[in-house]
Amino acid sequence: MNQRTLVIAIAAIALAIFGGASMLYLNRSNETAPHATTPAITVPAEPLAAPDAAETPAEAATPPAAAEVEVAPASRWNMYVRQHSPVIGPANARVTIVEFFDPACEACRAFYPIVHEIMRRHPNDVRLVLRYTPLHDGSEEAARILETARLQNVFEPVLTSLFQQQPQWANHDGADLWLAWSAAGAAGLNVEEARAAMNARHINSALAQDIADAQTLGVRGTPTFFVNERPLTNFGPQQLYDLVLAELAATQ
Repeated sequence: MNQRTLVIAIAAIALAIFGGASMLYLNRSNETAPHATTPAITVPAEPLAAPDAAETPAEAATPPAAAEVEVAPASRWNMYVRQHSPVIGPANARVTIVEFFDPACEACRAFYPIVHEIMRRHPNDVRLVLRYTPLHDGSEEAARILETARLQNVFEPVLTSLFQQQPQWANHDGADLWLAWSAAGAAGLNVEEARAAMNARHINSALAQDIADAQTLGVRGTPTFFVNERPLTNFGPQQLYDLVLAELAATQ
């Protein structure tokens, strides 16, 4: 089990998306120094608000024009974005958020609706690229579940379900991966086909490349964000949004 460091408490958005306890504590994985507690995103002109409680998790987490998971265009392939990388959002977006994430990471779970709220606010200008960084017990297999979900065109529903059910399958006592598979199946994954494909050569290659790129870029914990290849050096939801806004202003 990787060392976990308490960094931030966000209730409104996380509870609206995932429900559950009265407060969700976010943790960066494998960090050597703690981060200070940071408030939820606030923007004077239009503060970020929790999604409508009546929305389903999938509806709240998936912004307009970001429903399809694509692959990166060849002209953009580098250590930030690879050919195999899942891309959510418009291919010609002015701002690319690259997230090195772990499906078993609590902070990644809570940042999921935050990132999608940013994308909802800028549906034509912001896209998300996801890179696997399996640091927790069982997270590599969870990443393989997601890659098989891509093959079946159910990546986002399965990702939402894995995050929604994360407290059950990725608890601090170890991973109960049968619960992860069950959550994926409930989201539309053909589990039998996925288990047969999860160790395919291209999935092995994709995971190895993501891990190698994370090491090259100095990724030490999850989630780690890069916005137009600029690292988020001051960790927090407001800081992430500020960096996105700065890049949007710079690319006008």
